[in-house]
Parts: sequence; C-alpha cells; structure tokens
Amino acid sequence: MKRLFKLLNLSICIAMISIFFVGCSKNNYSEEINFFNYGENIDDETVKEFEKEYGIKVNIETFDDMEAMYQKVKGGGVKYDVVLVSDAFMPRMINNNLIQELNKDNIPNISQMDEEYLNLDIDLGNKYSVPYMFGTVGLIYNKDVIKEKVDSWDILWNEKYKGQIFMFDTYRDTLGVALKKLGYSLNSTNEKEIKEAEELLLNQRKLVDPIYGVDNGTVMIPAGESDINMIWSGEGLNLQDEYPNLEYVVPKEGANFWIDSLCIPSNATNVEGAEKFINFVSDKESALRIADEIGYTTPNKEARLEQPKEVRNNPNAYMTKEVMDRCEIYVDLPKDVKRLYDDAWINIKSNN
Repeated sequence: MKRLFKLLNLSICIAMISIFFVGCSKNNYSEEINFFNYGENIDDETVKEFEKEYGIKVNIETFDDMEAMYQKVKGGGVKYDVVLVSDAFMPRMINNNLIQELNKDNIPNISQMDEEYLNLDIDLGNKYSVPYMFGTVGLIYNKDVIKEKVDSWDILWNEKYKGQIFMFDTYRDTLGVALKKLGYSLNSTNEKEIKEAEELLLNQRKLVDPIYGVDNGTVMIPAGESDINMIWSGEGLNLQDEYPNLEYVVPKEGANFWIDSLCIPSNATNVEGAEKFINFVSDKESALRIADEIGYTTPNKEARLEQPKEVRNNPNAYMTKEVMDRCEIYVDLPKDVKRLYDDAWINIKSNN
C-alpha cells in the first residue's frame, strides 16, 4: 500500500512538473497557422510579435516559383491557412475556387491601404485578397562606368556594354522588356508582336552577349561583374542605398508593375487565425517593419508616411501616375498564347 502511495505521489509530482514546464515554455501555442510564402518575404520579428500576442504558432513554408505554389495549393496535399499570391495568378486562383472570400470585418487594417493598390482588375473589390507588397522590374546600372543617361530599355542593346549586361532568365520578364521596347503590351497575345520580340532578343545575343540569370545579378553588379542589370525594384533600391555608384530606374517605356497579396485558401483549417495574421501584418507598424527589412514598397499608406523622406518620395519606388500609367500587371495568358511565348523563349535560349 505504501509502495502504491509513493508511486501515486511520484506520478502527481511528475505531472505537476510537466504542467509547470509546459506552462512556462515559449512554444506553448494554443493553435497554429500554415503560411505559404514567397522566399524570404517577411521579417522574423513581425512573426515573433504575432505569435506572442495571439499565441498562434506560424509555420512558414516557402516557394520560389508561383506556378509551383499554384500546383501545390491546387493539389491540396498540404493545407495552408495563408498564401502569398501574385497578380497574374490571382484570377486563376479565384476562378478555380482555390481561395475563399474574406470576411473583411475581421481584417479592419485593410482600410490602411492606399486606394491606388485596391480594387484592381485582378480582384475587384478585394473580395479575396489584401495587398502585401508591390514593386517593378527595372534597371540598375553602375554610374562609374555608364556616363550616359539611362532611362530606356534601349541601353540593353548597346554594343558598348557587350558582356556586361545582365538579363533575367525568365521568359515573361525578358520577352516583356522586348515587347515594351517595341511599344507593345508586355501581355501581348499577337503572334506577330511576340515574334518581333523574339527576333529582338536574338539580335541582342549577337550584339552584347548578355548574361542570363536571376538572383545572382544582385551579387554581380556590386562586384563589377556586370554594369547594367534587369532587377526587381526591392533589390535595386536596396543596392542603391548600399552602393553610391549604383542607381535604380524604371525605363520610360514602362515596365512590369507587380503586386503580391495575402489570401486564405479554400481548404484552410484555421480561418480565424489566418484573418488575425493578415490583419496583423497589414497594420502600419508591421508593414513599416516588413518594408524596411525586405526592401520592397508597401501599399500601406500610413506606413509610407513613417518612412524616411528619401524612400517615400523616391519616384522609382513610389511611382508617379505618369510612370504608373506606362506600367502593366502581368495577366495569366491563354494556353495557346503561352505556347507562343514558350516557343520563342526556347529559340532564344538555344541560340548561344
């Protein structure tokens, strides 16, 4: 009997100690959400603050290609509660019922967003999405080497810079540049125009022997391995801040304007937690911190007012209406048109 009593006391003590440690653990979350995000696209501090305030663990999984994101969400093997969706994929996600309508009563911070980035054609009325970050594809160049004015895509065909020009190894971006240079839409569905863009890029390979890549361009230009690069605005503006000899510009012909938004998948298991998370990162303080950390421009008008003057008034970050009117959001092209782009890109890349 005494042995049983001792064992019972021991069991109670162990249980109490376990409860004590669980209660004190920083990892004692009452619930969790799964966030499918594009690369390193949020700062750790914001995530930690959300977890601390709400007791909700944020499990982050990343992707580096929107098509891969789409296929994984569509497959449904993993259920996500929040997913980052780019402009071109938004209509496809909506039309295929992969994301659900938002209860905006639970996301009041959407009111902090600038009207300019709301109610876009990709999601009229923002029924399914809350803007998160936006930017452009533009040019960054080395002012120590390139003394002429850089304001046009034309410079990417200038033989003076042979072997020093960096192009994106992505067919929509690079064919889009050629289309804009020709005065066409970067969403052209015209076979003749797409063929002209193909020929222009084939000619570029002969003239300047461009370097093709993606993220490596951000390392090459400060190292002096290239002098003028296609680049995303966030990386371009960050490099400009770090290196006085580098400057980011949006060409006068216009460029791709992109906007990434936060959505809740149709099969989300924690919709309430997802709403809390989206609302939290849409708050001024969070938006300001995230923009400062990752370098992209925020659609949060209140956060922008808190940014340094040289950031909030930079026309290559927060563009004027004149520049914005020349920029375009990518649309999801029909399959037969995609085939034209694919064929053109294969031909361009195979002609070394």
